[in-house]
Amino acid sequence: MAVQHSSPTNGATHFHEHTSSRPPSKPCEPCCKLNSILQLGATSLLVPQCYPAPWPTDAPTSLHGYIQPGAAPQPMNPMVPNTYQPNRAPYGPPPTGPPPTMKPTSPPTGPPMANATPPPPKADAQCGWAVNSPLSPTEPDCQEEDIECPEPVAGNGPQAPNSYNHVDNKMAGPPQPGPPGRHLGHYPSLPPGYQNTSAPHNATPPMHPAMQAATQPYTQAPQPYQQPPVGPGPAQLSPSLAAMSLQSSTPEALRVVNLLQERNLLPPSPIPAPTPCLPQDLQKINCNPEVFRSTLTSIPQTQSLLNKAKLPLGLLLHPFKDLSQLPVVTSSTIVRCRSCRTYINPFVSFLDQRRWKCNLCYRVNDVPEEFMYNPVSRSYGEPHKRPEVQNATIEFIAPSEYMLRPPQPAVYLFILDVSHNAVETGYLNVFCQSLLDNINALPGDSRTKVGFITFDSTIHFYNLQEGLSQPQMLIVSDIEDIFLPTPDSLLVNLNECKELVQDLLKSLPTLFEKTMETQSALGSALQAAFKLLSPTGGRMSVFQTQLPNLGVGALQSREDPNQRASAKDIQYLSPATDFYKKLALDCSGQQVAVDLFLLSSQYCDLASLGCISRYSAGSVYYYPSYHHQHNPAQVECFQKDLKRYLTRKIGFEAVMRIRCTKGLSIHTFHGNFFVRSTDLLSLPNVNPDAGFAVQMSIEENLDDMQTVSFQAALLYTSSKGERRIRVHTLCLPVVNSLSDIFAGADVQAITGLLACMAVDRSVTASLSDARDAMTNASIDSLSSYRQSVLTIQQPGLLAPACLRLFPLFILALLKQKAFRTGTSTRLDDRVFAMCQLKYQPLAYSLLMIHPALYRIDDLTDEGALNINERTIPQPRLLQLTVEKLSREAAFLMDAGTVIYLWIGRNCNPTFLSQVLGVPSYAAVPDNLYLLPELDTAESQRTRAFIGWLRDQRPFFPSLHIIRDESQQKASFLQNMIEDRTESALSYYEFLLHVQQQISK
Repeated sequence: MAVQHSSPTNGATHFHEHTSSRPPSKPCEPCCKLNSILQLGATSLLVPQCYPAPWPTDAPTSLHGYIQPGAAPQPMNPMVPNTYQPNRAPYGPPPTGPPPTMKPTSPPTGPPMANATPPPPKADAQCGWAVNSPLSPTEPDCQEEDIECPEPVAGNGPQAPNSYNHVDNKMAGPPQPGPPGRHLGHYPSLPPGYQNTSAPHNATPPMHPAMQAATQPYTQAPQPYQQPPVGPGPAQLSPSLAAMSLQSSTPEALRVVNLLQERNLLPPSPIPAPTPCLPQDLQKINCNPEVFRSTLTSIPQTQSLLNKAKLPLGLLLHPFKDLSQLPVVTSSTIVRCRSCRTYINPFVSFLDQRRWKCNLCYRVNDVPEEFMYNPVSRSYGEPHKRPEVQNATIEFIAPSEYMLRPPQPAVYLFILDVSHNAVETGYLNVFCQSLLDNINALPGDSRTKVGFITFDSTIHFYNLQEGLSQPQMLIVSDIEDIFLPTPDSLLVNLNECKELVQDLLKSLPTLFEKTMETQSALGSALQAAFKLLSPTGGRMSVFQTQLPNLGVGALQSREDPNQRASAKDIQYLSPATDFYKKLALDCSGQQVAVDLFLLSSQYCDLASLGCISRYSAGSVYYYPSYHHQHNPAQVECFQKDLKRYLTRKIGFEAVMRIRCTKGLSIHTFHGNFFVRSTDLLSLPNVNPDAGFAVQMSIEENLDDMQTVSFQAALLYTSSKGERRIRVHTLCLPVVNSLSDIFAGADVQAITGLLACMAVDRSVTASLSDARDAMTNASIDSLSSYRQSVLTIQQPGLLAPACLRLFPLFILALLKQKAFRTGTSTRLDDRVFAMCQLKYQPLAYSLLMIHPALYRIDDLTDEGALNINERTIPQPRLLQLTVEKLSREAAFLMDAGTVIYLWIGRNCNPTFLSQVLGVPSYAAVPDNLYLLPELDTAESQRTRAFIGWLRDQRPFFPSLHIIRDESQQKASFLQNMIEDRTESALSYYEFLLHVQQQISK
């Protein structure tokens, strides 16, 4: 490999000329200031009056001003049974030619729909975990990449082809002006739900029991149904819902449970998500909780009622989740409300064939001519049977109006630590081999570009220009004034230069194998990468193995190992410098996301480094104590995670807007992103493994509404260069009694949202505040239930059946790595656990909060699942207590990111020989992380079960087979949440504490 060094003083080499005309780019000041997003009481995050926290008076007002006329239109439209094939062509535009003649439908009588213009709400920007300063009132709503910019006028646009294979050649036209009084952005809204209603639910492979509980569909497979021409709309369903009132009889969700007497509350099978109390026709087409889940499936009518319930209101979202089936529509006209810009969806109302009423702002809109044609049935005159009105989740191939520039190509830049410490870990060999193995599977098309930067105390670029006989390394030693030596040849077309890329990957591991460089100039490497990617946007993949200690962004160790267990309040959970956050905001502005892989056995200050991913919508991967020889289990994890990372679906230059019915408002977002305005998230990259959450408040009474709706729209560029919009819509009932609110409480979603809130509280206030707040959450809600819902007062700690696991989950959070005290926890481990709780979709984070325990030495085929001709045993879930363990058995604990297989000292010899391949307990080797593939029924069942558990998540959990003498035993026992430790209460003691506080 040719190596050339640059001289920063004379610019003598051929590949650069270093002059004062090329200053380093300075990160601009952040557009936001980090503040607490949980502006709650001084003593607790979750004190009674704080759910949700009252939004300040300058908060965005909800969209209103449209008055419902007396009789509401018919809500939904007859379902058409259709199965959308996952790989079928998108629905195209209608055929040309005159439409069939139709007899027009008479409009309904009654007062006209009011067209009052809503007052323009104030815009709040928000950044990652924090609330930012408001935008200037003069700032235009129509921002770059804003999904609200385009407003195609029906019938005026060109007919869209069935695909946009060459969409990159079409420049977007200017946004079209809207009607008077139109306000494009900043409507308070909520995140989405996700379900392909056309797909039968059994089309998805069975899931891990604990995850099934988190993703149990709200709905059943859609069935055809008929409605009279005129009927109650979603906004006026009083007769339908009144008959379903929860007060007429006590449902199972409100069955009174005395927690102090009923100890075995953990069900042997998954808990389904509560089903919203909606009329059957609406419920059939509602969203799937796998991607959209509300903490309360019955929305309180007023904020005061919500405050009285002491339960948090919010939604959890998995918007880009991999789906087996997804309806895709191509049309030159995407039908949206002219006022609030809501996409037409299953919960709008058709007044007649030519007019529809928005379910968020209640404006009446015209049905465009093109929408009269149904591409599924190839019929005309039935707009209510279009796929957009039959599916709560749908994807559009966007016309050119939704582009402000040609869609960007897939661009991947890898930034690799090659210091002595990095070479010692051996990660470079694994990375290079994985990329070689998967280079043809990188998402993209003929325009895909790749580039590489390596760094230690200097920055190394690689010229991979077509025509070179071998890669050319260019070394820049002036890290204080970084520049690009040959800007045009560092990012190259993958197809054209694949051989050079492969040569580089084969030579990199040996190139630095004898290096003695111990310093790390990560900040300068990131600045160089930002300069390289800024013109196009793309993905930056950073691999780091130590604390950056040279140049900009240098950090110093802040961890005191002696304080890991003893300190009541953990320090240094916030970043030491704003360098990485500022750079992340610059990256976000240029459509660049940064993913961080941290492979280290020493402190790396993840609290500071993680900002580069958090604010650029990237991901963080953490492999503590990574070493290619000493920790083979971590190597296996890294290999599997890397393969998934390199080959999974990706969306570029994305934005997501979340809307909700007038009267509701969002006040906090959780996840990795930058908030461009009140309800617009900037996501330079979006991946199918990212989760989000939002908190909500009720700004105006929902007195006249029987249902409310939430919609999330994700606009992104696919790796093939198509501009697409994925839309999810969820409908929930409005209730006016506390008993109805409690009956619809989703304990798992509540736990997931509280975990996000507690992470923020730990960073902005203190860990002890967050712990107190979580404890108060369970005390306050059960106290409210006892005082306001129970009609007959009884002794004991009473809870409704739907919240019977709430104290257990809160205790699990208090003992989780992110929040525990009294146990030696490395600072980076704690910060990474917090990152996961904020970023992981609910289904995955629940296992990290409350692991699943099974006995597996007696697996049978009884009740087993059959998947792809494999038999998957289904053992019972056990309580997390050593009382359930037996020295005569073997137990498997699934803790999300890690799986433990604990072998009892007197375990059945048959299991040892048939599954582990050893004759006795004493022969079980230390540090065993692989199960041998034995040709026995017991081995096949055990491996099938563990493999099935692993298949349920996008990351790869390592397996640790442990004995009583193993070092990992302590970690295994720390997950026994119901047991007492030196520093934490047992479950029973915690219940007594909660009861004592309620009785005060």
